[in-house]
Amino acid sequence: MRARLAVSAVAVALASVFFSAPAASAATLPSTNTAHHCVHHTTGLCGWTHHKTPRDKYETAKCKDASVSYSRHSQGTCSHHHGVQYWFK
Repeated sequence: MRARLAVSAVAVALASVFFSAPAASAATLPSTNTAHHCVHHTTGLCGWTHHKTPRDKYETAKCKDASVSYSRHSQGTCSHHHGVQYWFK
């Protein structure tokens, strides 16, 4: 009986990981940055309005330590690189 409950609990936990929706606070960003404008972000500046250009059409942001990000969601972008300096999506 305990083994069945344990297996059921594991199955429910795995299902919640695979079928959960992304957090509402994490904005899903466009797949490319070819629109030349940015969605609203709470940190960093829009690179397009500050005459900055990305390396390629998939770059999401430039971090404050000059590294680049290709993240799919805005939440946590450049979190280990001192934050976002410029957004391109």
